[in-house]
This record gives sequence, structure tokens and C-alpha cells, in this order.
Amino acid sequence: MTESAAGRNHRPVIVVGAGPVGLSAALALRALGRPATVLEAGEQDRLRPGSRAIFVHRATLEILDRSHPGLAHDLAAQGLLWHTKRTYYAGDEVFSRSYAPPPPGKLPHFTSLPQVETERLLLQACKAAGVEFAWNQEVTAAATGETGVTLTTGDGTRWQADYVIAADGARSAVRESLGIELRGSRSDGWYIVVDTEEDPGNPLPVERIFHYAHPAVDGRNVLLVPFAGGWRVDLQLHDHDDPERLSRGEGLREWLSAVMPAPYAGRVTWASTYRFLQVIAESFTDPHHRVLLTGEAAHLFAPFGARGMNSGVPDAEAAANAVHLALAAGAPARAAAAVAEFALSRRRSAEHNCDAAGAALAHLRPGPEERAKLEAAAASDDPSMGHWLDTAPYGPREAAPGNTIYKY
Repeated sequence: MTESAAGRNHRPVIVVGAGPVGLSAALALRALGRPATVLEAGEQDRLRPGSRAIFVHRATLEILDRSHPGLAHDLAAQGLLWHTKRTYYAGDEVFSRSYAPPPPGKLPHFTSLPQVETERLLLQACKAAGVEFAWNQEVTAAATGETGVTLTTGDGTRWQADYVIAADGARSAVRESLGIELRGSRSDGWYIVVDTEEDPGNPLPVERIFHYAHPAVDGRNVLLVPFAGGWRVDLQLHDHDDPERLSRGEGLREWLSAVMPAPYAGRVTWASTYRFLQVIAESFTDPHHRVLLTGEAAHLFAPFGARGMNSGVPDAEAAANAVHLALAAGAPARAAAAVAEFALSRRRSAEHNCDAAGAALAHLRPGPEERAKLEAAAASDDPSMGHWLDTAPYGPREAAPGNTIYKY
């Protein structure tokens, strides 16, 4: 590449990845008055299956609104807010609670919508804010030095930046190129996650429902969560189950028809199987403090408590703030310190969220002593026991450092 070509491809900061975390980082940079360039592997109108991260906490909405006023209300208007939650144990209701809607003009505690809609509104906001996009630019390698970062894409193009915010997901090429390892574990059990469209001829009450030991599916745990346009259904498998059989065809239709009205089994739009990772990058930056890892490039949690995207967006805002300070610092040591503080604080937050999601996993796969505790709570007349049964599947309620989590 010639010197002039290298100059054309130099940017003060490049964001890798146009998912919700990368788009949030770019939007935060523009709000700080910094230029932002996003490299994305896919096409602009790419289609990705599944509703994925459907649950957007109010704290996340507030972060996005700081970067682009009005965006939070746009997301809330597109999403769904359910006001009632119910928990059952072996078919008997052990807890229910309903909440009043938020006052007019106030943000809700959350909004529930497909991730593709969140990304659409974020992309729209980024374009309005003047973010530059380079589509079909899959980053395959990254190298850092004292003065910046060189990124290489699949077509051989080289991009150079003073700083890079890596938001390129669980298989982050940026993280792997820098030799930063993920540390942690994989959950023992399998889960099936299904999206099914709302049946207009048989609409269900807009409620979040969790079943411990659902009697209609041989005592498996089941979670049903509505979102705009459909339902997310999570089935926790027994150790002897065949995930492939239960995630497709008649195996899927059989159990889904047992937990929802039969027509919903014919309206499935996506199904997938998971064994959840609980891993964190050993460092959220490189030795030169030029790359900042965010979102799933930095950490992967079990989804209980919706800690994935809702920790990735705070990562993105913190990374943009750190880059802004580093670019303005003047002295290299001060610039490095700004990035190092980002890496330390966001890793501390990730550790908290990983522990919280791990506690939820342990609760959902109980040993004999814990199962006895669950059964005793379900049989108790003490309202606090029902509340505990309702909240424990999502992990501890305390917010991670730098995060606020949903507390309904």
C-alpha cells in the first residue's frame, strides 16, 4: 500500500463491529465531538436470525439518550413493556406482581424488542450523527505499537488508527490477533431458545412467566418472555436430553405445544441450542493501551438478568470517554492512563456480572440441598419465599460497578 493510500485509511479512532455495542460506541464518540469510523464485516442491509438481545434496561436507554437525545424514547416506543410477571413451581403459582405503567414522558424500566430493531434505530442515529461506515470490511488481523493500531481486512485493505474500540463479538479477530485470552468456564447443561410470532387469533396476556419444573414438559424449567411481535421461549434441558431432537421438527413442536397454545408451534421463526460460556478477557486492552475491548469481544455471560448487551453498551460509552481523554491528553503517559482506567473498571464490572450470572446458573441447576430449599420455598406461605423464587433465576439484583440493572 502506498503512503497516500495509508493516509487515506488513517483515522483517529476506528470501531470494529456494527452490532449494538459498536454502534453505541460510535454514537458516544460523535456526542463527544470526535469522528467515528465503523468497520463491519457484513453488508449494510445484512439479515441476522433470531431476536437475540431483546431486553433493554432503562440504564441502557439512558446511556443511549446521552449520546443521542430522543433515541431512548424511540426504542421504548418500538418495544414492548409488560406489567405483570408470574412464577410457577410444578404448575402452581408461587408469585405474581403487576406494576403501573410509567408516567407520560418518563422512560420505562425496560423495553423488549428484537435486537434487529435496536440496531436499526442505532444505525439511523449514527448516520444522523455523521458516523462513517465501511461495510464488507471484515477485520482479520490487528497489530498495535506505541503510536497506534494497524487493522487488516479480508480483502487486504489496511486501516490505521490512533485507537481502536473492538466490538467484533465473541469470536473477536482483534482480541485473538493481540493474543488476549478469554478465561472462564462453560455451563454443564443445554438450553433451547425459540422465537415464535404472536398469534393474532389467539393472543396471550403480555406477561413474563417462569416455570420451575413445568409438569407438561417432564419437569423442565421454562421461561416465556414477550417482545414486540412475538415471544421468546427458553427450555432448560435435562442431562439426558438430545438438544438436536428438541430444537427442530416434531421434537420442538411437541414441547412448545405443551407450554403455549398449539398454533404458536407453527409460528416459530428461529430456534437455537446453547451451552452458556462464562468467560472474561484477561485484559480489556493491549500492552500499548491502543485497543479497547467491549461487549462480547471482552466477556460472555449466561443470559440470565440480561447482562450481555446491557453491559456492552456501558462498555461502549466508557471506551468512547477513554479515547476522548486519551486523544486530548497530550502526554503519552496520561493517554495510556485513561485507557488503563477503562480496562480496569470495565473488567471489574464484567467480573461482577459473570459472578451474578453464575449464581443464576447454579440456582437453575440445583443439587439435592438446593432443590430441597426450592421445594420448601414453593410450599411456604411466606411471601418473601415467593419473591425469592421469582428473582433468583436472574442472579443477584445488585448493580455491577458502572452499571444499573433491571430491578422489577
